[in-house]
Amino acid sequence: MHQTIRKIVRANRGLLIFLLLMSVFRSSFADWNTVPTGSMQPTIVEGDRILINKLAYDLQLPFVSTKLLTLGNPKRGDIVIFESLIANNRLVKRVIGLPGDRVALTNNQLIINGEAVTYETLGRAPMMTEQLEKLFGQTPHRIRTSTLKQARQSFAEVTVPKGRYLVLGDNRDNSADSRFIGFVPRREIIGRSRRVVMSLNREHYYLPRLDRFWQPI
Repeated sequence: MHQTIRKIVRANRGLLIFLLLMSVFRSSFADWNTVPTGSMQPTIVEGDRILINKLAYDLQLPFVSTKLLTLGNPKRGDIVIFESLIANNRLVKRVIGLPGDRVALTNNQLIINGEAVTYETLGRAPMMTEQLEKLFGQTPHRIRTSTLKQARQSFAEVTVPKGRYLVLGDNRDNSADSRFIGFVPRREIIGRSRRVVMSLNREHYYLPRLDRFWQPI
């Protein structure tokens, strides 16, 4: 039995080494994540597989969550991937508030440290508006809001605690974000995404959306 296993290992040594190296790479350097919900529309759509840069903020041991070295911290506007203990799920959201920031939301308009964020309307549809949100010092990005009044469209000013971040989905009225799960601890953040690797349309027999392959987000 042992001899048979050794023969199999010797015969497939190259493949096994490749799989091991690939596992290490995905664990510590870069990975991809399929997005199953529309909470980040229109930036990320259901069926997108996004690239996760795991070296954006930390260097960590392969296969475990132990962080060896801090390489940086999330910036306002970053799309981060984190393992939420409260939600018991891996989530993808946009960083809005940094530690120490004072953040409020009034009818879907952000106010950060007393300064109102500006918006540009891009289009309207039944019960939905797309806008360009211009976070301070960051490249403007699109968000989607509902024309129906909802409680989640406003919250009183809060101060982001040390070591935590306030995150929101770009689909503002359809996102379980910091308005529901609270501030995100820095230790839960595993990486940043800036690009779609590939995309499959689940509503059309999982056909590829070629126009979204390798698109920046």
